[in-house]
Amino acid sequence: MGDSPQYQATAADPAAEDRQSLAPWVIGAVVVVLLVTVVVLVGHYTAGSGPAPVNPYISKVEVSGLHMATAENFAGGRVTYIEGRLTNNGDRKITGARIEILFKDSLGQVAQKDALPVMVMQPNIPYLDYGPLDLAPLAPGQARDFRLTIEHITAEWDGQLPQAKVVSVNAGS
Repeated sequence: MGDSPQYQATAADPAAEDRQSLAPWVIGAVVVVLLVTVVVLVGHYTAGSGPAPVNPYISKVEVSGLHMATAENFAGGRVTYIEGRLTNNGDRKITGARIEILFKDSLGQVAQKDALPVMVMQPNIPYLDYGPLDLAPLAPGQARDFRLTIEHITAEWDGQLPQAKVVSVNAGS
């Protein structure tokens, strides 16, 4: 038995196999981290540095006489209307506007905030109807009744009249 060749069992190094099987995972993780970083940085720089500029004509539009009403819709649900008067104190006609409504809770915190398109009473119609301002623009110095329609009000609302302010205006020449 002295001259017979000896066979040595050679097994692959388990540590080397682990390193080889982890390499694709590590490379994949690095690629994912780089992609996420690029997306975040590109999104941050393209989103702009602040809010959109405020239209200076907003200061020439007045909201007054706010009151609320409720009604049932055709599906048996409850709809809330906020109605008031919109006055154009500027020198251009208004063809569109949005009013932000803030409902507060019992602690005075904002419970719900909605920016809604203004619907104005349509002139020269034999029945009471509200429609968008572009169908009946508000001329300089003119005032008209408006209505905002709210489908749902949060249960946290304190029941008080919400705050309302004009947040956007389309004013032509």
